[in-house]
Amino acid sequence: MDIGVPKEIKAQENRVAMVPGSVAELVKRGHRVFIEKGAGEGASYADSQYQAAGAEIVADAAAVFSSARLIVKVKEPQPQEVALLGPQHILFTYLHLAANKGLTESLMASGCTAIAYETIEVNRHLPLLEPMSEIAGRMSAIVGSYHLAKHCGGRGSLLGGVPGVAPGRVVVLGGGTAGVNAARVATGIGADVTILEVDFERMRFLDITMGSHTVYSNEANLADLLPRVDLVIGAVLVPGAKAPKLITREMLR
Repeated sequence: MDIGVPKEIKAQENRVAMVPGSVAELVKRGHRVFIEKGAGEGASYADSQYQAAGAEIVADAAAVFSSARLIVKVKEPQPQEVALLGPQHILFTYLHLAANKGLTESLMASGCTAIAYETIEVNRHLPLLEPMSEIAGRMSAIVGSYHLAKHCGGRGSLLGGVPGVAPGRVVVLGGGTAGVNAARVATGIGADVTILEVDFERMRFLDITMGSHTVYSNEANLADLLPRVDLVIGAVLVPGAKAPKLITREMLR
């Protein structure tokens, strides 16, 4: 199969859909791989590395789309990329279409076959979404802790506390992959962490494995906790659907 990897053009997106090692494996199996010039630069992969792995470097996205049948990306296609899609293409990327009606309609109009990473399920797991959720969860605690500093507009709280000063309080909404990773980092910093969850079996698991409190997630419990916490991390996932809005502006006043 002819496989194409365009350079990601969404703002602040530096990832690339395929690393040179993966290209080498595909080429070894008889596939052709077309990489847009500079596609890997944001992730510190040079064109020469892709060439050494057997890829063909092409000038621009148009050349990728015209050469390949399978288009492999990281983020949802931007309007100028959708314009390059046709019935001959299979698009494989993160799409999150539940929150984007316009993109859904554009992809349908293009006639392409679009497969979303986040909907691939194996044994009740989401193997292409879980790694990103792990990263997002861990980064949320790190970035959230940073933004509690005064110079970032925060209240000047140190989540881990110090001897003689109580640690900060963190509430994590959702005890899935992202939530567990957020709680793990926050707990590691030394924060007092509470995880809100609706699945009792999951709460039992978290109670055994995590050094965190677990509370059933409902509006009353959330409203009770919010005035007393320093950092709230949202990590609720409804597979294939838009995440629910659990916190209102009124709750934050």
